[in-house]
Amino acid sequence: MNKYKTLLSNTLLISIGTFGSKLLVFLMVRFYTGYLTPSDYSTADLITQTANLLFPIISLGITEGVFRFALDNNIQRKSVFTLGLFSITTGAVLFLGIVPILNAVQSFKGFVWLIVIYTMASCYHSLCSQYIRAVGKTALFAVQGIINTILVITLNIIFLAAFNLGVTGYVLSVVVADTLCTLFLFIKEKLWSVITLKPQKTVLPAMLKYSIPLIPTTVFWWITSVSDRYMVVGFIGSEANGLYSVSYKLPTLLTLVATIFMQAWQFSAVSEAEGDRAEHAKFFGQVWQSFQAIMFLAGSAVIAFAKPAMMLLTSKEYYEAWKFVPLLSVSMVFTAFTSFMGTVYVVNKKSGLSFITALIGASTNIVLNLILIPSRLGVQGAALATAISYFTVFVIRAVNVRKYIPFKMQSVRVAFNSAVLCLQSAVVILGFKGWILTEALCLLAVLMINSKLLFACAEKLLSPFLRRVKKNA
Repeated sequence: MNKYKTLLSNTLLISIGTFGSKLLVFLMVRFYTGYLTPSDYSTADLITQTANLLFPIISLGITEGVFRFALDNNIQRKSVFTLGLFSITTGAVLFLGIVPILNAVQSFKGFVWLIVIYTMASCYHSLCSQYIRAVGKTALFAVQGIINTILVITLNIIFLAAFNLGVTGYVLSVVVADTLCTLFLFIKEKLWSVITLKPQKTVLPAMLKYSIPLIPTTVFWWITSVSDRYMVVGFIGSEANGLYSVSYKLPTLLTLVATIFMQAWQFSAVSEAEGDRAEHAKFFGQVWQSFQAIMFLAGSAVIAFAKPAMMLLTSKEYYEAWKFVPLLSVSMVFTAFTSFMGTVYVVNKKSGLSFITALIGASTNIVLNLILIPSRLGVQGAALATAISYFTVFVIRAVNVRKYIPFKMQSVRVAFNSAVLCLQSAVVILGFKGWILTEALCLLAVLMINSKLLFACAEKLLSPFLRRVKKNA
């Protein structure tokens, strides 16, 4: 199959599950802000983010290893899945040793049990979903994503609106949904049939060599993207963090666009890496040009509509959260670019380089948070620190990965687009007169500078379909 057609096919399939699912959750923000106070929302967010931190530690990062190694046909998939299941189960037992530490945190009093079950449900669900994605069951991966979201939303309505369970209901809805989806995948794909009592001895060391460096890598990414919320609570308070947490919801649309593409792109990047190196570099460069054009345009649009969107999506109590959307949108754009560059490390199994670059990002973020959050910038300082951190890692990776794949970076175009997004952010945040006109002109400028790449991308992806239509006409 044409590599662009494969990428488009996988992207569309994942879009069905991911975009529809995340869009529904995104639209639920108004519901959440109506039933949870900023303080409650802050607590719920810290619980889920703490679980996300514990996830790679408890699972030994093995779910990423399961996906990467299950893609390789020369390695027995039964051994890969079995060892993934064994690693997570072992981690669940060791998890009990962390519970006393969590109990010592004042903010988690009465909620530690939720952190535990949220983490474990997420681990098993991720194991099963990543495995079916790796073996090519992209449609099923998309379907289970939709089922998961419908369950989360339904349970949220029941737990929050009907039973008034507050923070507990918010978190528990995700736990139950993940558990049910895990059972669905296990039964639907008869995953018990890929469990073997005698896994290949050489598989586990190889998987751990790849996965273990990803544990601190994931932790460092967590620090870069989430540690600021803990610092906002510490320096300013829970209510301020509640607003800051809600402000992430709109830029999450950018993460959504990137995630849909990246899940399909990882599959294509690994599959195409076995061919001619020059052809692979050309393919990588063309996809990068299109991806950065789409992300810059989406980022510009989110910044331009930040104020009216937050007014529509949140209750009055949360409206001020719009102030943090522009810089967080810039952060999400460069988060996407950082992930794209990271696929080079996935292809070449260079998890150590992922570790080093993530460490730089986390260190930069912590230092900047400690300087900026206590300053006059306050919560805005946290958003600025996040943006600078991701931009720094992107630049480092962009230079480094070209040693492995010498593709065209389009540096001038990236610099221009980045400058426009920064201008947009400054105009909105500082409240300059005529900001609406300025935002419209900036959005138009981004569209014009990237239009050629966007049209070329559409033509390349749709050409197989158009040829088929002409043939049948």
